[in-house]
Amino acid sequence: MTKADLVDKVTALGDLTRRDGEVIVDTLFESVIGALQAGDKIEIRGFGSFRTRQRNARIGRNPKTGEKVDVPAKRVPFFKPSKELRDTVNPSGAKSAPTSKASSSEVDPHHPPAM
Repeated sequence: MTKADLVDKVTALGDLTRRDGEVIVDTLFESVIGALQAGDKIEIRGFGSFRTRQRNARIGRNPKTGEKVDVPAKRVPFFKPSKELRDTVNPSGAKSAPTSKASSSEVDPHHPPAM
């Protein structure tokens, strides 16, 4: 999904113009970026949390020349998904298969019985 696709989804939710959708999406992204720059943590319940992690200075290697290069310390953004998001993306690990079968008159239209 691209930013334009996200703007289209926001615009389709209500009586919004495309410009209104762009403003909403841009404001959300700018708020997250600003909070991370300030060193704050952002937590969105049911989705996940954004924070920064400190990477220490190290000596790297230029893969083309093999020359040693000093890599300075830096902060990098990090996203940790919530349990709900992980379970939604990977439903097989979240729920075990039911042990009792439903009656044969109830057929799930998304999972018809095998023939």
